Amino acid sequence: MSFSRVSCTLLKNAIGIQNNVRSLSYTNHQAMRFVQYRDGSERGLGIQLNDSKSIVSLSGVDSTIPVDMVSFLHSEYSVERIEKIVQEKKKVLQSNQVELLPCITKPDKVICVGLNYKGHCDEQKKPYPVEPFFFSKFPSTIIGPHDAVRHSSKSKALDWEVEMAVVIGSTCKNVDINDAYKYVFGYTIAQDISARDWQKTRNNGQWLIAKSMDTFCPLGSVLVHKNEIPDPHLLQIKCSINGVMKQSGSTEELIHRVDKLVSFLSNLITLLPGDIILTGTPSGVGVFREPKEFLKVGDIIESEISCIGKMENPVIADK
Repeated sequence: MSFSRVSCTLLKNAIGIQNNVRSLSYTNHQAMRFVQYRDGSERGLGIQLNDSKSIVSLSGVDSTIPVDMVSFLHSEYSVERIEKIVQEKKKVLQSNQVELLPCITKPDKVICVGLNYKGHCDEQKKPYPVEPFFFSKFPSTIIGPHDAVRHSSKSKALDWEVEMAVVIGSTCKNVDINDAYKYVFGYTIAQDISARDWQKTRNNGQWLIAKSMDTFCPLGSVLVHKNEIPDPHLLQIKCSINGVMKQSGSTEELIHRVDKLVSFLSNLITLLPGDIILTGTPSGVGVFREPKEFLKVGDIIESEISCIGKMENPVIADK
């Protein structure tokens, strides 16, 4: 069963809007859930309506709005203008009649955080990191919410890692932790597919190849604006393989939280609009199971985070 949207509304009503974001009314509120889509030969940017079945086209109505999310985040967009287009509903598309793309394509950076869930550290019998532990994936690894993960013949140990991803909304450099949320645009769901044999025993201990083979970053179709999620540390997160639950946790387990990660990184690296931060995975990955379990051709990976959404990726043989 999918996580309920109702629970997200209750969460917003109970907590209220915080973290220095603009207040919205939640009575009959249309959630700001951004999607990238392809309609025939045309790409576009839109807002997924609350019924999840329809999309209000933004770029198809206003030619000043870019057709891709990264360009949109670099532009001088107006939230009020976006809300007006959604209210007018001049161009509405049916979700099942377009191709939903990953909500971010071609970001400047995909930055990942290792050992950032207490349960994931516990299953390895490792201490909780005092400082965040970062690594990266190539942006070319990104695929869509229903695209296939290609099982490389060069690996015999492909593993799953469901993660909440943070998307940066504006250029971010030397930011204080108290201001960090001002630079977050929103959240989506991701998978950090990992070739454990390459991670553990190949490439002289460096993780880049293990994490960056083709198709190793499935990304959700929906980018949920931060206003919709008043506390990103109160979300349920889970992953199933072939319908069998493998990971089930809460973002409450995060050791280094979103504001700490954004602030810490920005004092070392300039974060740009559209940059993605994968915040870590809960316990239950295959490599630490007894006996070990790894993905095989024909498997179906289901990933879900409450208030954000769900994606389903098959595993196929690499050509």
